[in-house]
Amino acid sequence: MKRLTAFALALALLCACAAAFAEEEMEPMYTLTAPYGFKLGASLSFDQLRNQKYLNLLKAHFNSLTATNEMKAYSLLDQKATLARADGMPAMNYWAADQMVQWARDNGIGVRGHVLVWDAYMTEWFYHEDYDANKPIADRETLMARLESYITEVVTHFEEKFPGVVYCWDVVNEAVADGPNEYAAGDPRHLRTMRSGAVNGFQKYLGDDYVSLAFLYARNAADALGADIKLYYNDYNAFFSEKAQAIRTLIKEVNSSALEQNGSPRKLCDGIGMQGYIGGYGTQDGCLVDSHLDMIRKEILNYAAAGYEVQITELAVRNFDLTQADRHAEYYAKLFRMFMNLNGEGGNPLKVVSIWGLTDTNAPKGNYVYNLNSPYGGLLDLKLNYKDAFYKVYETLKQP
Repeated sequence: MKRLTAFALALALLCACAAAFAEEEMEPMYTLTAPYGFKLGASLSFDQLRNQKYLNLLKAHFNSLTATNEMKAYSLLDQKATLARADGMPAMNYWAADQMVQWARDNGIGVRGHVLVWDAYMTEWFYHEDYDANKPIADRETLMARLESYITEVVTHFEEKFPGVVYCWDVVNEAVADGPNEYAAGDPRHLRTMRSGAVNGFQKYLGDDYVSLAFLYARNAADALGADIKLYYNDYNAFFSEKAQAIRTLIKEVNSSALEQNGSPRKLCDGIGMQGYIGGYGTQDGCLVDSHLDMIRKEILNYAAAGYEVQITELAVRNFDLTQADRHAEYYAKLFRMFMNLNGEGGNPLKVVSIWGLTDTNAPKGNYVYNLNSPYGGLLDLKLNYKDAFYKVYETLKQP
């Protein structure tokens, strides 16, 4: 029994050493995507800063990070500090976000700023007189001043404290609606007025030009800093043709809303962030469908033809059926082959592929995370081990 135990321990040690060697010898995936013109990104939550295995994986394979929630307005805005300010402008608490950007800087990883303006979960007090939700909504001029101050301070804070680390910002998120009851009839922009029965406060209280205003304030802030910060519009279902057309209509308006000193249009928005949630929401129906690959490719080229850079900002290749693991791995490889070929067709429209569904999830069925990322959609399993899908993507990137 003792000999068997010793043998088992020796075998386990040998396997562990072999696995460590294999991981050490594996080339970073971001160096494999570089020849094809795009960064490789992943998401990071504040809690994951305490998960060393996850951090090691990020350091090993990714050169772009997106904070899942910590750089959003509802995470940064500080009501108590705002009320204490003498100038009446919003104040922020950067405690969590700074630690995440600091980690990225320490490890040579760029950060996608996500997101400056998003109607979902927005702090209600921001819109009201004296920042008091029990008082009336502030007038448009006051809200414009607050929005400009907030955007300017956030962009400035991260650039001055971490120069060059935040290389782009999602300025506005999900301003184009899907459902016919969520935008005004006949509006070619499909500008969101409602979300799941709640009003879009930015649209309702500032007006239809809030998207253009947000981009103007962000562009002014970046220019004042002399910083090379790209400004993006970000949305889901951005590879469905009707929504893609509405997005282009909206951003054309944004880029026609301000003028340079010589009278020519001032380009406020550099690119489109396509949230890459691919497949059925909460169901295997609609997952791993080849036609989605063609749709994604087509709309990336359409955005590029309209003059925009493109980033895949929140990639999650959904799979709710464990028996479909092989198909999922093959599908992921086909997706990356399409990305590789796309930037070789002339030009370089695709700048970043950022994976949010990096790991499988054990969230309960019907839960938001379960529906959004899917239980078996990751490149890594629940223990953060590489799955076949990871190796398929890796092998695809290694091929000429």
